Amino acid sequence: MIPIINFIFRRLLSVVPVLLIVGIMVFMLVHLIPGDPAAMMLGSDATIDEIQALRDKLGLSEPLPVQLVKWGGNALRGDLGDSLHYGRPVTGVIYERLEPTILLVIMAIIIEMLVGIPLGIIAAINRNKLGDRLSMIISLVGVSTPSFWLGLLLILIFGIMFPIFPAVGYVPIREGGLASAMYYLALPSFALGLQRSAGLARMTRSSMLDVLNNDFVRTARAKGLTEFIVIFKHVLKNSMIPVITQIGMSVAHLLGGAVVTEKIFNIPGLGQLAIDSITRRDYPVIQAHVLLVACAYIFVNLIVDLLYSVFDPRIEYK
Repeated sequence: MIPIINFIFRRLLSVVPVLLIVGIMVFMLVHLIPGDPAAMMLGSDATIDEIQALRDKLGLSEPLPVQLVKWGGNALRGDLGDSLHYGRPVTGVIYERLEPTILLVIMAIIIEMLVGIPLGIIAAINRNKLGDRLSMIISLVGVSTPSFWLGLLLILIFGIMFPIFPAVGYVPIREGGLASAMYYLALPSFALGLQRSAGLARMTRSSMLDVLNNDFVRTARAKGLTEFIVIFKHVLKNSMIPVITQIGMSVAHLLGGAVVTEKIFNIPGLGQLAIDSITRRDYPVIQAHVLLVACAYIFVNLIVDLLYSVFDPRIEYK
């Protein structure tokens, strides 16, 4: 237990310089986006004096290094500032949009695993046969298909032609319950999950083919174990390290990459908030969103590293 705690502590310490670099880069890049937030907030009829007065009020007239130091100092205390558009703390704005994105990511990951891992298993145990070729064709189509195009196709088929699922929108859990929220997120989660499952299927196949040639697999078969036990207890378990890595990358990727899907399905999540904030030049919200995604990547990578020892006891943390 102590080595794991030390490993986690060292990883958390390494987060500090990473977030510092990310924060500085994001702050500078965001402020290089063309457009004046004050002018956009006041509209085209505002005078130069009115725009300048609002810039002074928002602190946008100060030099960028001064703004960076103030923002960084406040961020260290957990204060990410106030949204320029909403006029409320950024943490509250992001918290309100967190639920649909988290639920969408969870559902997409479940669909990815339910589709991708079985496809990879079928391809591996039927190497160079019909099952392998069909699975890899499906994977190739999935990898080549953009999630936004797949989302539009699902809307057309299951939202308009055969209205089984809602085409757009979202009902919060507190209003309609978990089942209703999942019902509204069915199509976008399928669009994201199916697209990501293609890469997972290819990774599962490749990893299992490496393990199938090992001596312990031949020994298990020689002992008279059924093919089901050999595949799922011995081969699949020892193939999970790359698969877990792929799933972890999918979690982090979906948290930051569900932007277009949320916009297409009109889901009030973090992705749509990011697009709207960029359009409005809402600097504090953009910066907080990127930092949240960076933290998600770091946290997911830590969880993935800890799961390695569950599937492979030979891995030790020192």
